[in-house]
Amino acid sequence: MAPKNIFSNIPEPSTDEFSEELVRSGSTTIERIVSHGHASPKSFWYDQESDEWVILLKGRAKVLFEGGRPSVELQAGDYLDIPAHTKHRVEWTDPREDTVWLAVHYG
Repeated sequence: MAPKNIFSNIPEPSTDEFSEELVRSGSTTIERIVSHGHASPKSFWYDQESDEWVILLKGRAKVLFEGGRPSVELQAGDYLDIPAHTKHRVEWTDPREDTVWLAVHYG
């Protein structure tokens, strides 16, 4: 078993956000997401079947929630625990640097 680094092999910026599954066990999935100025489409809302704990490891982002909940601006080290079926979207990520997320889907 060799160690890996969450910041290794960061892809070059492209039109698509990068996502990779790092671990899956039962109902839990851990994924790394790399954004570079990406945002959710204006009419799109995530409505996930499972809870999601997400931490921003590098960069900056803004997450919007449906239903009048306040938006949240995140910087490195900030995390959210988003209950299942809480509709949300990424309003923006920093276009000047990689934004690296670690997301844990559980429950």
